[in-house]
Amino acid sequence: MPSTVVHVAIAGMMGVALLGNRFDTKAILIVMGATALIDLDTLIGIYVPGTHRAALHNVWIVVIPAVVLAWDVKLRERSFVLERWGAYGYRVAWVTLVTVLFAHILLDAFFNGVNLFWPVHDRFYDLSGKLVVTDQRGLVQTFVEIDSSTGAVDESTTRGTTEDMHYSTGFDPTREEPPADVERIFPIAGTGERFVLTIAGFTTVLFRIVEDRRSE
Repeated sequence: MPSTVVHVAIAGMMGVALLGNRFDTKAILIVMGATALIDLDTLIGIYVPGTHRAALHNVWIVVIPAVVLAWDVKLRERSFVLERWGAYGYRVAWVTLVTVLFAHILLDAFFNGVNLFWPVHDRFYDLSGKLVVTDQRGLVQTFVEIDSSTGAVDESTTRGTTEDMHYSTGFDPTREEPPADVERIFPIAGTGERFVLTIAGFTTVLFRIVEDRRSE
């Protein structure tokens, strides 16, 4: 699964692109920090088994704040966000929500799955798969497998509930009490591709910060 380091690196690249002329060190740190915080449910899972990749890895973490933000800025006569932080705060807020969704929650969904709709719907969905074009079958995707007989999502896409799912981490390697000699692994980059993304992400952010400081 992508490590927190990889999530933060990708969030950094997205933040640099989406913040535009609102970019500064504070803004990009908020974007990257919020993206990292999603992995705090790793620790929650130690005390409430099954809630890692559920308690914070769900769409409501983004959807509810996004609805509130849109209501405040677009529908209210006087916006709290705009009056308190101006257009800068509004930009940082929506960029943060977008990066949390794409750089963390959905990225994890496509790497071994997350409990996307918890607690409204307790089911882990694993969207690991591929999208290819072939000369015989045309466009083929295996992210979401559909049962041809029922039209429902196939069991191969679902991975159980909080009652029976556990994702091993360095903090919480097993659902039960781990043996004393268990190896605790804290991943940084599990593949070469993710290592390249990590280097590219942090380099992009560092370059942008230096450029921003020089322009002041």
